Amino acid sequence: MTSQGDDGRDDVPGEPLAVHPLAYVRQSRGWGKAEFARLMQAHGKSLGVPLATNRTTVWKWEQGQEPDADARYVLAALLRVPYERAQATAWPYWLPVWEVTGLSTPWNEAGTVEALADLVGSGCLDRRGFLTITGIALTGLAASWAEAPSAFASALNGDRVTNTMVSTIEQRISTLRALDDELGGARLLEQARGDLALITGLLDAGRYTDTIRLRLYALAARVSHLTGWMAYDAGLRSAGQRYYIGALRSARTAGDDAFGAFVLAEMGVQVSEAGRTAERVDLISTAIDNAPRTLSPYTQSFLYLHKAEALSRDGDHQRAGVALNRATSHWGRHTEEEDPDWLDWFGEAQLKSTEGKVLLRAGQVERATSALETSVNRAAPRDMAVRTARLAEARLAGNDLEGALEAANRGAELLEDKVSSMRALGRLNEFSARLEPNTSVPAVREFRERLKALPVAT
Repeated sequence: MTSQGDDGRDDVPGEPLAVHPLAYVRQSRGWGKAEFARLMQAHGKSLGVPLATNRTTVWKWEQGQEPDADARYVLAALLRVPYERAQATAWPYWLPVWEVTGLSTPWNEAGTVEALADLVGSGCLDRRGFLTITGIALTGLAASWAEAPSAFASALNGDRVTNTMVSTIEQRISTLRALDDELGGARLLEQARGDLALITGLLDAGRYTDTIRLRLYALAARVSHLTGWMAYDAGLRSAGQRYYIGALRSARTAGDDAFGAFVLAEMGVQVSEAGRTAERVDLISTAIDNAPRTLSPYTQSFLYLHKAEALSRDGDHQRAGVALNRATSHWGRHTEEEDPDWLDWFGEAQLKSTEGKVLLRAGQVERATSALETSVNRAAPRDMAVRTARLAEARLAGNDLEGALEAANRGAELLEDKVSSMRALGRLNEFSARLEPNTSVPAVREFRERLKALPVAT
């Protein structure tokens, strides 16, 4: 698994992934745009409010246009949101997206199990068919699932959870993390959700020693985070944050505050991408200030790297540089023996990626380009696909159009043949928009046509 850098999917095949809260509400209820428009008309008629809502209207709402007063009244009624809240809260923040069990249950063991069970049973992800794992990937998953299913079935019915069972799940999660680097999160999301359901069932119904109990909660934290990461990579941002909350609670229940600090750092990425950059600074500051004093230099390097990125996005380039220097200093003192297993993907490629982004925002284009080149060349396939767009942006800023297109085409080739990542596709589309002044160049037109030909659900 790799760290977040920098959206959901309508249930209607061929439509883009959802990034707007209304689209998330629709997909969680299985409504396509046309069906939702019909429901709005019918509900409006029952309330004596005639509406002309159609599929295009819904699309406009999900692009940021606010519904008028009549539509807002009907929508609130349809979704059972008190109209007073819909009137008093800005669109779309009154939609029932942020009502998360993990935010309201007590911070104790029972509350953690309740939050995990809600994640497993909520069906909060879209039900589109994810690409099937075949070949070597399938063989790897099967090999890691060594214990007979009947043993798990017994434990799920109240029998003893054994060390062998927990070790089997740990190995499976390790395999999923490795496959995520190669294939991207969208292809593996359902498998991760299945593992979370299994662990939650064992916690809820099985019998276990205190030692195994802590291992199970630590596993729940790992797989909740992994599922959230995969959801994020597949474009399901709201769902991703819900899983991160499950991970944070499970880590606290397991007494693993180092992993909790890691999850807080990861949560900040999506916050800043939504434009709330100061909130990310607060999150990473809380993570660092409350992390165990025994953190390894390796983990401290990771946290300060996130702080550098957070401050850079918030426009504080001087403090971002200080944090980046601290991250680099900690990295120089780390030893592999003290690296936590949940950070085994973190290395110089991630360090150089953030260094490049921080330098690029500060206007140091040449140094940024050099760092980003190192990061791309040392990255796993999915990360390479994501980072090529940033490298292309840096080269374009340095007036190297040919080099920029080479990097962007490298990313497009990965998305065509090997990797599934909405983040990578989104970043390449952002870079494509920067090419608008160069549309007379044949190579630019060829790249943009290639980008358009990529599958929407890549």
